[in-house]
Amino acid sequence: MHENNKEMIEIDIKDILQLLIRRLWIIAAAGILCAAAAFLISKYLITPLYKSTTSIYIINRQDATRTTYSDLQTGTQLTKDFMFMVTSRAVLEHVIEDLDIDMPLNELADLISVRNPDGTRILEIGVVHKDRYFAKKLADMIAKVSSEQLVNIMEIEKINIVEEGNLPSYPISPNIARNVLIGAFAGGATACMIIITLYLFNDRIKNADDIEKYLGITTLGVIPIDEGSRKKKSILAKKIYQKEEYAS
Repeated sequence: MHENNKEMIEIDIKDILQLLIRRLWIIAAAGILCAAAAFLISKYLITPLYKSTTSIYIINRQDATRTTYSDLQTGTQLTKDFMFMVTSRAVLEHVIEDLDIDMPLNELADLISVRNPDGTRILEIGVVHKDRYFAKKLADMIAKVSSEQLVNIMEIEKINIVEEGNLPSYPISPNIARNVLIGAFAGGATACMIIITLYLFNDRIKNADDIEKYLGITTLGVIPIDEGSRKKKSILAKKIYQKEEYAS
């Protein structure tokens, strides 16, 4: 019993694979259509976003003439505090005032990301905006204002700006190539699901094997259908219908 069920499952899977191969053109067409739709949406409907990144170097020296290992360790520990303070209300209010922009604090904070590369005392401040020139301008201002605020509040020696904000040439979002690939995969997968679903719910008897499989009846023989006769009958019926219509 178990062997029969296993054999039937293998036959079903084989039938499904053959079905997908026969309908491969439908799957390919669905993938191409969805990929094209993803490209058009990404290219013309989604607003591109640009990211400008600046970096600052943090160090707190006890002796102005030299840097000790203790100074480096202290700078590493303070970096986490600085990451929080970069997006603090005091810094953001100064940035809004200096740039004379009308933007809520929470909206401005959402544009800013702060990252500390492992093992360094460097903070990377990134700003994402739809205007690449404004993204650079905002990144430079945040680095300048946050450095001044951190020096005053934390009472450290100074903070150096390692790199000014770059002027981005390409948007970071949307990723058109990735979206096209996702669209193609989604279209092909959806087409496969629809084809398989229609196949599984199609309970019509299509051949002699289906009779034995679903009804448990052994077929004694198969009567072939002459395609030529079928076409002749169809043409004859059409002519008769046309004559009757003309006579009426």
